[in-house]
Amino acid sequence: MALSRPFLKVNVAEMPELPEVETVRRGLQPVMEGVRIARVEARRRDLRFPFQKDFVPRLENRMVTGVGRRAKYLMADLDTGDVLMMHLGMSGSFRVGKGEGETSPGAFHHPRSEDRAHDHVIFHMASGAVISFNDPRRFGYMKIVRRSELDKEPLLRGLGPEPLGNEFDAAMLARACAGKKTSLKAALLDQRVVAGLGNIYVCEALYRVHLSPKRMASTIANKDGLPNERATNLVDAIHDVLNAAIKAGGSSLRDHRQTDGELGYFQHSFQVYDREGEKCKTPKCSGTVRRFTQNGRSTFWCPKCQK
Repeated sequence: MALSRPFLKVNVAEMPELPEVETVRRGLQPVMEGVRIARVEARRRDLRFPFQKDFVPRLENRMVTGVGRRAKYLMADLDTGDVLMMHLGMSGSFRVGKGEGETSPGAFHHPRSEDRAHDHVIFHMASGAVISFNDPRRFGYMKIVRRSELDKEPLLRGLGPEPLGNEFDAAMLARACAGKKTSLKAALLDQRVVAGLGNIYVCEALYRVHLSPKRMASTIANKDGLPNERATNLVDAIHDVLNAAIKAGGSSLRDHRQTDGELGYFQHSFQVYDREGEKCKTPKCSGTVRRFTQNGRSTFWCPKCQK
């Protein structure tokens, strides 16, 4: 991995979502996986939560055997059987450096902090790479858990299936929504229903299938809890929008020809999110994108074609 590539550094008012976290995972994997952590600097005693008292010694001189993801958590497996769980929170980002060059894996919607005063955790890898976790708001967190105890971990317990995993299909989603008296958007944001979906991509998926975010969740299932056409189309849209975002983020990590950070990120092609007052992009629809607050989050939709 070339460590001198430029990247757009970002910070979102929205919590970073699954495609962004997956892009960060893909950026960290080449510099962490199969490499020993030589030294760790924890420059604070806490982020969102206090660090464990043995946080640093459990990481130093340990080999990273894999870098994975569960929902919006980055998971670094260590050769001891420990797993370092990392969450970006609202403003967290990683920066990878070696010598004078730096990269910032991840492609988000707004510029990330570049203030080194907010570099709270620094991983010095045996390869010479330096990985810094920067988090101005300190809503991110890190925790070490035994791999054998992950099923009991409170932060992970109760999470639904991954939206890109084999378990997540129309039948599963219909069963989860059958009889629910909440909105369809609220059901999709419920991490017990599906893990890792967030506000931005739920707005985008609902727009693609012309379903109102206000629609009752139960309307994607029949009286027996089986999926109808709405459920099938919605699952397909969720798959499509997440895969497109991940592909765009992944390709941006490989494209180092430009120097201004304009690498064609997926967020530049949002169909409805953050487009309040603009004309609906659905062919032959004369509607205008509107925004309203739903469950404390901004919802963007076209009232004319989303029913």
